[in-house]
Amino acid sequence: MAPPRDSTDTNDADRVREPIVSPYMPKYPDPMSNISNFKIIESTLREGEQFANAFFSTEKKVEIAKALDAIGVDYLELTSPAASEQSFNDCKTISNLGLKAKILTHTRCHMDDARLAIETGVDGVDVVIGTSSYLREFSHGKDMDYITTKAIEVITYIKDQGKEVRFSTEDSFRSDLVDLLSIYKAVDKIGVHRVGIADTVGCANPRQVYELVRTLRSVVNCDIECHFHNDTGCAIANAYAALEAGATHIDTSVLGIGERNGITPLGGLLARMYAADKQYVLDKYDLKQIRDVENIVASAVDVTVPFNNYITGYCAFTHKAGIHAKAILNNPSTYEILKPEDFGMSRYVSIGHRLTGWNAVKNRIEQLQLVDLTEDDAKTITAKIKELADIRPLSLENVDVLLRQYHSAKQTSNHLNVLQQYVNPDQLAV
Repeated sequence: MAPPRDSTDTNDADRVREPIVSPYMPKYPDPMSNISNFKIIESTLREGEQFANAFFSTEKKVEIAKALDAIGVDYLELTSPAASEQSFNDCKTISNLGLKAKILTHTRCHMDDARLAIETGVDGVDVVIGTSSYLREFSHGKDMDYITTKAIEVITYIKDQGKEVRFSTEDSFRSDLVDLLSIYKAVDKIGVHRVGIADTVGCANPRQVYELVRTLRSVVNCDIECHFHNDTGCAIANAYAALEAGATHIDTSVLGIGERNGITPLGGLLARMYAADKQYVLDKYDLKQIRDVENIVASAVDVTVPFNNYITGYCAFTHKAGIHAKAILNNPSTYEILKPEDFGMSRYVSIGHRLTGWNAVKNRIEQLQLVDLTEDDAKTITAKIKELADIRPLSLENVDVLLRQYHSAKQTSNHLNVLQQYVNPDQLAV
């Protein structure tokens, strides 16, 4: 993580143009931090299938898998082949696509599931079992001795087949710490590739996450994967805290879809990590592909991309207030920590409203190449826009009509009369 840049130089030619993330970022990162060395396990085709509206045909799964692979995610996690015959066949199909991403499937800690997973040809198996008192009593009914014995049996079998294997506890943050550390140490000892922590009910906060991951990092040598549900809105923050504490892998889904409120959203995580180590993220992932996969998934599950969605929401790079607009036009870094062009997006300065400023209107005049109009003209037109926008907001097309009419009338010195004739935005209809 780079230290904050020195922005005290007053020479305009040397002015900092790149975003300064924060003067409060640590100059030296935590020695255990993996902020600049993490992997994404993309679970839209597993966790995402648990979303209320989700039903993915094989063809749609293939389309999503290819779109995610184009971004450069490290792993794709698929629904357990034990779920249904089609799920089994889909695992085989996607495993045979020749994608760059490794293909995983997610199974119960059960030998029958493990054998089915191996038959599909996946690169690895993500094994899970509940360890909280709630799940042990009301779900599978097994004690920790049974869980440990079964985990060792299943992991050993999968490893013997030459496959990557992760062992995760379910409902980790409501499980007893001694139980967790005991079973993680046992599976680490037999060579599991990753252990997983799952905030299954979304109850954890970043401080709890940091402390648990940091403790686990001190007792196991293998990688650490984290899976965060978003019931209380902490999924991205928890993922970031986990990486700071030494986690190596984060589970995501497109638009965050999944059980209930879903999990860490892929786009949101990449935005957060871009702000932490921009070059690492740009070098590893094709951020311009995010919008495409979100549109594919949104259409498939019959939802719209939220207006305030990370990166791709239609408001993400829209600037409205006059003070904001002026600063953005001088230097986008004043109000943008993410560069829209790095994500294949564009910024938009909204000007057809009562909060607009003359600098934004002047910028639109320049875009339209209305070269005869001065700053005084821009200020005059801005006052008219505000007056009309008190009735209702103007579209950009409405504003353009007003600007062009004013410009044309200025050739005959009739421009002020032109403004007076407009008393209602509807008169500017294209």
